[in-house]
Amino acid sequence: MNRIAVFAAAALAVAAAAWLPARALPPELERSLTKLPPPVRARIQANGQRWDGWDEAQRREFAQRAAQWNQLGAGERGVRRERYLAWQALSADERAQSQAAAARLAALPPEQQQALRAQFDALDRSERRGWLLGPALGADYPALQPLLAQLPPEQHAPMLTALRGLTAAQRKDLAVLAQRTPPQERERLRAGLLAAPAAQRGAWLQDALAR
Repeated sequence: MNRIAVFAAAALAVAAAAWLPARALPPELERSLTKLPPPVRARIQANGQRWDGWDEAQRREFAQRAAQWNQLGAGERGVRRERYLAWQALSADERAQSQAAAARLAALPPEQQQALRAQFDALDRSERRGWLLGPALGADYPALQPLLAQLPPEQHAPMLTALRGLTAAQRKDLAVLAQRTPPQERERLRAGLLAAPAAQRGAWLQDALAR
């Protein structure tokens, strides 16, 4: 993992550790739970159970974190939410890599941490956001960007699943294919990749490269 990757992975891990879970609804609002979508309702109920299980010290710590969260601007909150959602999409192995990167970053002298921050901030915005996809896809994002640019929302999750199912070598083959495919034909390329069964995508890539 290169130095920029260490910083990017660490940023994801730190964002996940700093995320503030929603507190349980007050009793008078419990009836409103029935009007919420099931996934949202389940999350709120789980957070309520977590709150009930905390001791006073944990609740005070949460209150401090909530106060810090409330002091953040809307833009910073949006950035942290995006990083947290990206963290949730990572595999257990990628989370472990990110947490290890966070530990390595924290062990560096402050001036080296600042230098890494400066290098990361100097990247193109698209490339910085690409690192939200995790250590593996983040490294491959610049080469895969032509394929992922203007990706329809309904293809976002299936495409990430497909990419994570490919080996590093297969993603390099896909990047070559994406780079040589004219912009007007990339939708067809994405559709072909997603239509291929997961076990056959390697063969599909070889056939597409040979054409």
